Amino acid sequence: MKNKITVFALSASQELAKKIAQELGCDLGACKVNHFADGEILVEIGESVRGKDVFIVQSTSNPVTENLMEILILADALKRASANEITAVIPYFGYARQDRKAKPRQPITAKLVADLLQTAGVNRVVTIDLHAAQIQGYFNEPVDEMMAMPLLSNYFKSKNIPDLCVVSPDHGGAARARKLSEALNAPIAIIDKRRPKPNVAEVMGIIGDVSGKNCIVIDDMIDTGGTIVAGANKLKEFGAKDVYIACTHGVLSGPATQRLQDSDAKEVVITDTIAIPEEKKFAKLVQVSVAPLLARTIESIESDLPVSDVFKFFDFD
Repeated sequence: MKNKITVFALSASQELAKKIAQELGCDLGACKVNHFADGEILVEIGESVRGKDVFIVQSTSNPVTENLMEILILADALKRASANEITAVIPYFGYARQDRKAKPRQPITAKLVADLLQTAGVNRVVTIDLHAAQIQGYFNEPVDEMMAMPLLSNYFKSKNIPDLCVVSPDHGGAARARKLSEALNAPIAIIDKRRPKPNVAEVMGIIGDVSGKNCIVIDDMIDTGGTIVAGANKLKEFGAKDVYIACTHGVLSGPATQRLQDSDAKEVVITDTIAIPEEKKFAKLVQVSVAPLLARTIESIESDLPVSDVFKFFDFD
């Protein structure tokens, strides 16, 4: 299998791709990314890919459009170089929050990105914790949406924290919190909030008993951090002991890093689907790698095995 596949790393996911290649026991494919002064991008492949199954590892995080274009350009190059199958491994799928028309005359950019990837030559997409599950249906090609939940649950199991309670930061995330609560055999609570405008949230109260509990607030992503920090601080007001914040995607825009560091949370546990630069790292940050999960997924795809069986490696069904 190692001779049949090639894993390429683009600008946004160099470290994660190296970890995936190490897990697979192979070297990264040779490619060079050039960003010209006028903004154009050139991706050149430095080895033969004829007849090979190729995996492009790149999160479409900030700068979203540049990182997306790198995937499209490399996919086009691979298609023209006679690659057998092109899989885009996009741990964080950008534009996923624009998955419907919330107002008249708005675009559905998640569908647009799906069309662009397929037009460029991508045959399959592997991603982690889509913001909206229906995005899988925007593709006419296979989409494997993996969950970071097993990795996060194993991290908290290893800490043996007593009196646990899993908390959803809003009603929409209750299903996610329920899965973690079942894995940790803990009760669930929900933060009741309203959002008067984008990136602004007001916490109205807590549904459930968090008094005397060690709480894990679980979400799919942290952007500016205002919502989840307000929720964590409110939990302390309602009598929670230690509060842990956990999420899959650390977007960490604007004041997020400072907000998280100054919050009442004891730890902020984030996976490495998005590379966090040194200047955005902070004392409370704990990173959990998704490389083992993605490597097992690639192995399953290449071996024609059910991708759902990957979770058995992580003691999570």
